[in-house]
Amino acid sequence: MPILIIRDRKATQEELDKMNYELGNYVKVVADVEKGILAGGGGMHYDEEQMLLEYGCEQKNLWGGGLDFTTKEIDYNSMINVRPNENNPSREILSEDIRKKFKKIVEEILL
Repeated sequence: MPILIIRDRKATQEELDKMNYELGNYVKVVADVEKGILAGGGGMHYDEEQMLLEYGCEQKNLWGGGLDFTTKEIDYNSMINVRPNENNPSREILSEDIRKKFKKIVEEILL
């Protein structure tokens, strides 16, 4: 299924269905925490990250995670988050500020 990029609005039910097609009730997402743009629906965060870079986003603002549509639980885990030079040596988003921004974008667009 294609990866969708959404900004400035809530996703439609049709878009949500397309996004969770790949992994069932779970969707991997990458968000630009400065522009409020979200890409979701791919099998790997890397693909969504590349699409957002082509869209004009900056790497330093892109963070990955996911959403379980059944439990509405947001996670902050992705290989694209490993950035030892930016004080994030983990797959998890460690910065509380970035986590809050990521969560807000996911909630506003997908929930």
